[in-house]
Amino acid sequence: MSDATSRRNEASEAAADRTSPDAEVVEICRDLIRIDTSNYGDAQGPGERGAAEYVAQLLAEAGLEPQLYESEPQRTSVVARWEGADPSAPPLLVHGHLDVVPAVAADWSVDPFGGEIKDGCVWGRGAVDMKDFDAMVLSVLRARARGGRPPRRPVVLVFTADEEAGGRKGAHWLVEKHPEVLEGCTEAIGEVGGYSVTVRDDLRLYLVQTAERGMAWMRLKAKGTAGHGSLRNPDNAVTELAEAVSRIGRHEWPLRITPSVQAFLDEASEALGVDLDPNAGDIEQNLARLGTIARMIGATLRNTANPTMLDAGYKVNVIPGEATAAVDGRFVPGGEEEFLATIDELIGDKITREMINFDAAPETEFAGALVEAMKSSLVAEDPGARAVPYLMFGGTDAKAWDRLGITCFGFAPLRLPPDLDFVGMFHGIDERVPTESLKFGARVLDHFLDQA
Repeated sequence: MSDATSRRNEASEAAADRTSPDAEVVEICRDLIRIDTSNYGDAQGPGERGAAEYVAQLLAEAGLEPQLYESEPQRTSVVARWEGADPSAPPLLVHGHLDVVPAVAADWSVDPFGGEIKDGCVWGRGAVDMKDFDAMVLSVLRARARGGRPPRRPVVLVFTADEEAGGRKGAHWLVEKHPEVLEGCTEAIGEVGGYSVTVRDDLRLYLVQTAERGMAWMRLKAKGTAGHGSLRNPDNAVTELAEAVSRIGRHEWPLRITPSVQAFLDEASEALGVDLDPNAGDIEQNLARLGTIARMIGATLRNTANPTMLDAGYKVNVIPGEATAAVDGRFVPGGEEEFLATIDELIGDKITREMINFDAAPETEFAGALVEAMKSSLVAEDPGARAVPYLMFGGTDAKAWDRLGITCFGFAPLRLPPDLDFVGMFHGIDERVPTESLKFGARVLDHFLDQA
């Protein structure tokens, strides 16, 4: 028996009821964090194989038949089908990713891969992005298996590789090479949604992702005339690139309000009693009323482009013939053409661009039976809950599933302390999630699977 299995069994035996959906969620989250799945976006890193085998073991113990899929050695995704009470119903896709962004241990106050419990939280890389949701799903599944409680309808469980680098070796690869594993799925839930923002003691907004911005990771390249650093050179690649990068970094993108953003602003305006009219000149100032999520919502009001990397030269007295830069570009749903046209205008004729990663900006309506199931499952655990739609500032594997026509929502429920900077936890130092939030999320998911 592995140490991880032993710890889970001890934790489960100590629990009042092993069929409780939250019985194992904390220990599973800790175990997953302890498996380093850092994704550097290249050939570095350990891959997801260790975490995939751990997940497959938990699924097999619950009576499922997990399958491992590898796009490359160690770049492993897990797929399993969980039969429902109504086998004729279309299956629901429930997805999470196994990889995490790297962590520099010296920057942290704890071991980023230690899974330590401190101050009522589980600490470590992946605690909120997104081994917390993986743990919730696994804990709920195992508890329901013990109690003989299948979900209302079949569920396809997918735990992917490579999400943090765009999913080309994970979700997108599955869509291209093994679309049959998703056959019949028309709806999905996954990360970055369902978490709370406290308005007052009796009201919490739970943000459900109904859209996400598109991704345009670009490499800019300038070519010039190489030469001695002591001579005049009007054809300097570094100068051309620096000017283009500066224009991009300082560009003021106009507001572009999508239906998901407008729906969120309407809900937040009513809850806060403040006018969040995007056409008002003080929209940015009023957003500050939203607390720690203000900068996240602010990023969804428009397209953005941020220079992130520069590379040129090899010696201080040599003018290089080439210089490159990387830019993280994001565009709102429907904003792709405007975004690319603006970038081309900003870089000018002397700079070329190529896409490192380009992906869509899906958006869906906040309506239907699945949404009603989300709302009622939240209220079952928090009477002060109000589910509201929002546009997610980054990207998820939903971009891949969207290619198959699957309607995707971000619903990884967490009731959070009012003072926790949850947005700052994503890819941040000292990433952590409250243990009570994990347990809350597991209970909500349990209600959800009875109704979804």
